[in-house]
Amino acid sequence: MILEQLFHLRENRTSVRRELIGGLTTFLAMSYILAVNPELLGSTGMSKTAVFTATILAAIVGCLLMGLVANFPVALAPGMGLNAFFTYTVVQEWHIPWQTALAGVFVAGILFILLTLSKLRDKLINLIPSALKYAVSAGIGLFIAFSGLQTTGIIVANKSNAVALGNLHSPTVLLAIFGIIVGIMLVTADVTGGIFWGMFITAAVGMIFGIIPLPTGIISGVPSVQPIFGQAVTHLGNINSFQMIIVILTFFIIGLFDTSGTLVGVATEAGMVDKESGEVKGVGKALFSGALATTLGAVFGTSPTTAYVESTSGVAVGARTGLSSVFVALLFAIAAFFSPILTVITSAVTASALIIVGILMLSNVQYIDWTKFEIAVPAFFTMIMMLLTYSISEGMAVGFIFYPITMTVKGRWREVNALMWTMMVVFILYFAFVA
Repeated sequence: MILEQLFHLRENRTSVRRELIGGLTTFLAMSYILAVNPELLGSTGMSKTAVFTATILAAIVGCLLMGLVANFPVALAPGMGLNAFFTYTVVQEWHIPWQTALAGVFVAGILFILLTLSKLRDKLINLIPSALKYAVSAGIGLFIAFSGLQTTGIIVANKSNAVALGNLHSPTVLLAIFGIIVGIMLVTADVTGGIFWGMFITAAVGMIFGIIPLPTGIISGVPSVQPIFGQAVTHLGNINSFQMIIVILTFFIIGLFDTSGTLVGVATEAGMVDKESGEVKGVGKALFSGALATTLGAVFGTSPTTAYVESTSGVAVGARTGLSSVFVALLFAIAAFFSPILTVITSAVTASALIIVGILMLSNVQYIDWTKFEIAVPAFFTMIMMLLTYSISEGMAVGFIFYPITMTVKGRWREVNALMWTMMVVFILYFAFVA
């Protein structure tokens, strides 16, 4: 049997049916990206329908690579947090054209590929202190949750207090609040695909009360990706500034430990970690698949592609091989024909997804040793400055600058490796000459 030869189902104590159920569960848990990614990237000036198709293409390629090359029960798609950095920091705050930003994603993907092919992969991942990895993840969670509250008008700018509650009598704001409550209730109740169903219910209520216009159809041909396809390659020549180097480094670093961390987490859940050595079976091929998916995703026209922690939901119901990832790819392909529904996916609908994912990402603070002040300081500044500067990279920069300082003062300077000293200098130069 071809499937047995490709995925070793018996060896992994699974079946086609279990992999199908696992793939469907994972798809439902992560399908919110089909609405959120076009909404976020569309605010940069990119065509939302083209981003919708690019998102699907990146997910299909990523899932197929992860399934067929790595035989891992992990699904890939454009990542949350990275798309927020792409939109709010790179394009809107730094005024870098989205075409050039895509070129930065492409270069970061190439670097990621080269790293996965070298022996430096594991060393580089370990050179970044765990506390800072968790702080970056948690900080991004705060950032995207705040962006969800802001884009819907629940939180607005205020001259005296910086921010304040918005107009709670606005139909759009009320719909967003309703969606957040429904989404949180569904996820709390462990409903499969709770984020997706929360968005579905919110959109339906919005249409019933006339807050959201009805779609012109449900099924259509696949939207053209032409307006954004290949822009990453044709604009490589625009990568000619120190600011773009910071952009590429940020995409690269976040993508690296986001993907590696998710792979380890899912592999542990699936029992794919060697009990004696602690190594994850096939992690090299899995990281390569993620790196190649990011590079090709940039060509299609989307922000970095990464492994989805929602894959654990599929593993929880039995997925153990890459066949489940292949099923996820097929489901994304089917979803490509439902683009007209995008018109009902407004910021009020996607707010719940941003906030719930933000909450889940914030859980990483539990792994930071807050009792050690030299660790707590850089972790705190990483998170709080992402939120207050409305910039993921600037939050990272402040945290990476403080880490060598506090560790040195504490007498632990020998634990600060060359990479962290280098990053400190790079980010100081960034604040001195770019920010």
